[in-house]
Amino acid sequence: MEYMLTAPCNFGLEKTLAFEIKRAGGQNIVTRDGRIDFLGGEEVIAKANITTRTAERVGIVLARFHAETLDEVVENCRNIPIEQFAGRDDKLHVLQGHSLNSALTSVHAVQSRIMVGLVRRMQEKYKLQRLPETGTELRIDFLLLKNELTVTLDTSGASLHKRGYRALSNAAPIKETIAAGMVDLAHIRDTDTVVDPFCGSGTILIEAAMKAANIAPGQSRKFSAMYWRCFDRKVWDRAFEEARSAVKQDCAFEAYGYDIDPEAVKLTEENAKKAGVDKYIRVKARDIGDFHYTSTAVKVLTNPPYAERMGTSEEVREIYRTMGRVLLPRGDNSLYIITSIEDFEELFGEKADKNRKLYNGMIQCRLYSYYIG
Repeated sequence: MEYMLTAPCNFGLEKTLAFEIKRAGGQNIVTRDGRIDFLGGEEVIAKANITTRTAERVGIVLARFHAETLDEVVENCRNIPIEQFAGRDDKLHVLQGHSLNSALTSVHAVQSRIMVGLVRRMQEKYKLQRLPETGTELRIDFLLLKNELTVTLDTSGASLHKRGYRALSNAAPIKETIAAGMVDLAHIRDTDTVVDPFCGSGTILIEAAMKAANIAPGQSRKFSAMYWRCFDRKVWDRAFEEARSAVKQDCAFEAYGYDIDPEAVKLTEENAKKAGVDKYIRVKARDIGDFHYTSTAVKVLTNPPYAERMGTSEEVREIYRTMGRVLLPRGDNSLYIITSIEDFEELFGEKADKNRKLYNGMIQCRLYSYYIG
């Protein structure tokens, strides 16, 4: 059976995610701000969850309808065939959603009315006065945007950025999906050498190594839809096996991480080992002022400190001036820096060859790319 599916992502990564969804088998792909809509069956759902690097989750679109009153929410949700997915004893959980530029501004009220409509539907279909709620939990998401309500059944469970390798992190880590987006935009290949002079907990280096070795980000975790009675577990087992068999057991990729904090160095090493890419990554404690390019061509990808995350504004600005003195690439080297500092190029001392808007969590940033010195 084919479903209308949707996968949200960080703003700025829509094109990258659309390509990933296409590779997972998604059809009729539509790019929206902060999400990708597409068609696919259970195999596509499994592959999208296991293999996409920039999606936050994958959901089945149960309904989209105009809603300006709470009664409209209840009645439309009562018409959703939720029994296709939820058995008579399964539990529905409507998560906190969002309401933007809509007549209905109370998220809690919309949340409760969606639940009312879905429960009434199940009561009618299963001829029950009270739902047992002793079975599998099915999670429902919603977005009310310009009076259009989208109700989605989550297939992922924990957000897809939770790969499982970063149980611990430093004070201000970059999100795994953002790091993966940087890696894609830098066109990392299995023969590249990547350097991060502010490695923190190692996220950028690990995502780069996983991409180079073709390690699917979700191949070692579980997903909610795997356990639904309406889905075939064998489909998921095949998708996992396909992902694991595609891993490059040995490639020429190398990565080097540096950080002024010895604890960050230790953390990067631990996380790289959990991710299974420690053989590709070398880390040591070093100040940014001591950075220098070698004869080997490298791609520098980094998420340096910025005032919203840590340090004082002047301390951070001095770091950026130092970066301008040591990081500006020459020859075949290239540099990719994500930061929220608005006058970054002025501090760095050189205008980027390209910059694009990205979001690191809720912080608006830009990815500055330098290809030639």
